[in-house]
Amino acid sequence: MLQFITHRTERYDELQGAEEALRGGCRWIQLRMKDAAAEEIERVALALRARCSAYGARLILDDHVELVEKTGADGVHLGRNDMAPDRARGILGPSRIIGGTANTFADIERLAACGVDYIGLGPFRFTLTKKNLSPVLGLEGYRRIMAQCRERGIAIPVVAIGGIEKSDVEAVMACGVHGIALSGTLLRAADMQSETREIIERIKQDSNTEKLWQI
Repeated sequence: MLQFITHRTERYDELQGAEEALRGGCRWIQLRMKDAAAEEIERVALALRARCSAYGARLILDDHVELVEKTGADGVHLGRNDMAPDRARGILGPSRIIGGTANTFADIERLAACGVDYIGLGPFRFTLTKKNLSPVLGLEGYRRIMAQCRERGIAIPVVAIGGIEKSDVEAVMACGVHGIALSGTLLRAADMQSETREIIERIKQDSNTEKLWQI
């Protein structure tokens, strides 16, 4: 599965970028507006909820647990410095999706114990779309961590994130992850819709991606 993470650029604001991704076939949007006020995030999330519903897509909010119910979002993604996932679960209940960010296998073990639904593991390489970047993993890092997950019987879906380009998709998926999250790669494309379609086709070649649809 492809997850698109919003990011404001000179060409697109968050809604415009998400609309292009949706038109290209993406069915999982994460609204990330790190430096925006909660009121602005709520306004954009309400508009994006309507667009995601029209396309049958999931909408995940970055960080703002308190806005999930108010905006009708499907869930929340929590960074390493955000609210603890088990606390968020207590607020949101069992039906909402909760994702968590990991950089190490220890992070994954902690998140699994907290009951997250999926994990965003990264970064794959250096990226300008995220501040306070954790150490890059590369292909070897993904292979090692996914092998550790199998050895320990941790079956939570893992999404690779952070500086991934179209040419990386097959190699990253071959490491055993279940999906890929992209932002800048799509937003920089000359034709964002066609780029989204092509990347989705590359991801679909790996059967692991079906696991994310079951969330």
